[in-house]
Amino acid sequence: MEAKQMIPKSSLPRERLLEYGATALSDQELLAIMLRTGSKSYHVLDVAGHILSEFPSLYDLKSASLDELMQIRGVGRIKAVELQAAMELGFRINKALQPKLGKIQTSFDLAHQLIAELKDHQQEHFICLYLNTKNEIIHKRTLFKGSLNQSVAHPREIFRVAVRYSAARIIVCHNHPSGNPKPSDNDLNFTQRLKECGEMMGIELLDHIITGHDNYISLREEGFL
Repeated sequence: MEAKQMIPKSSLPRERLLEYGATALSDQELLAIMLRTGSKSYHVLDVAGHILSEFPSLYDLKSASLDELMQIRGVGRIKAVELQAAMELGFRINKALQPKLGKIQTSFDLAHQLIAELKDHQQEHFICLYLNTKNEIIHKRTLFKGSLNQSVAHPREIFRVAVRYSAARIIVCHNHPSGNPKPSDNDLNFTQRLKECGEMMGIELLDHIITGHDNYISLREEGFL
């Protein structure tokens, strides 16, 4: 079996992760970060190396028992427990599905949910719903509070979140505390800007809903989108 390449102790895995990202680190370095510290006799990178020598395959390590881990030089009960917890969390993350917060059927249904949510606010709240290709809501976030203008609401913040969650479409909404949902020129200009940015990025702006106290305006229904 080919010998494992040992990482020099002068290397600092945490600093390397910060500089190059987690994908640039070896299994030994990632294990060392999880272990945090070594023991009285062994540097943390040595302990990580001992683990990988005992379990050359990460698949085997995933199935290791507490007793097996505790037999490794430099790994006591606490580190064995932490390792098992980290591996179980990784297993659950791997199986995790993206949460769905409901499916958009019509602007009417969505608008009335938002009216109930926003009607008592005394300042404008700008909410973005991030959707997958099935129009299921995969993320919802209040991005801005205050009057809707370019200094407060900026497309880059909206689409940065969209990219993070791999959204195919977005719906944006904000309330008018005055109770009158009629869009201002600023509302219309901002909507057009969002639409153009979305077209460039391949993320559709499905609607912009403006709510009042008990009514709403959908800019898609009104023909602005």
